[in-house]
Amino acid sequence: MEKQRKNPDRDQKEAVRLNKYLALCGYCSRRDADRLIGQGAVTVNGETAQCGIRVTKEDLIAVYGKALQSPEKKVVLAYYKPVGVVCTQRDKHAKVKVSDILKYPVRLTYAGRLDKDSEGLLLMTNDGDLIDAMMRGANGHEKEYYVKVDKALTKEALSKLQAGIYLKELGQTTRACKITQLGPDTMQMTITQGLNRQIRRMCRAAGYEVKKLKRTRVMSVTLAGLKPGEYRELSEEETKLLYTMAERNMGPQCRIKK
Repeated sequence: MEKQRKNPDRDQKEAVRLNKYLALCGYCSRRDADRLIGQGAVTVNGETAQCGIRVTKEDLIAVYGKALQSPEKKVVLAYYKPVGVVCTQRDKHAKVKVSDILKYPVRLTYAGRLDKDSEGLLLMTNDGDLIDAMMRGANGHEKEYYVKVDKALTKEALSKLQAGIYLKELGQTTRACKITQLGPDTMQMTITQGLNRQIRRMCRAAGYEVKKLKRTRVMSVTLAGLKPGEYRELSEEETKLLYTMAERNMGPQCRIKK
């Protein structure tokens, strides 16, 4: 492990675990970093990284042979993902990915994806700790959606969706959520989970097919003022509030370093 480091005698207070370093660079979450390290995709000073190694900004860190830049100033964007754009970088068959159309001088990663057929708010950041905090389902962070289905909504269906509905394919029941009916076939849903294609699965379990799905809010940040493909940097006040909400219920040992 020591031979991967340029200067073993440097101040250990500056060293952090490699998975955290990748998160601080905004490359991915710590969980994804562990996966990449385990696959041998990460090198430190030219050698395949070992799990648990500690590094500093003096080390040369690369993923799939591409060197990472040292952690930057923290950036958070609100981005309106259009329909047809894919979030993940690992889909080789995707025609258009977020990284193809969102041009920003700092590498950013999404905190909570949207599927290809959905549109709306994506929070993009280079702060892996913030991503980790927001992706923890146990924290119950709210996400709000505009949902249009294929036929008129009944009171019975709305009650089932709101109370929590069993998803056979995932083998679990969703948490209770907030629902406001907006029209005969439209509603506003506020959920606190991030299950795969959750709202589409919930509606299907209740006998409906989703025709339009747009995320309009994530925690304290809204889509207001943005058109498809546009983004804006969060203000200082918005950023502070978002960090405060993301840290809530995490405990002092999980505080986000800004």
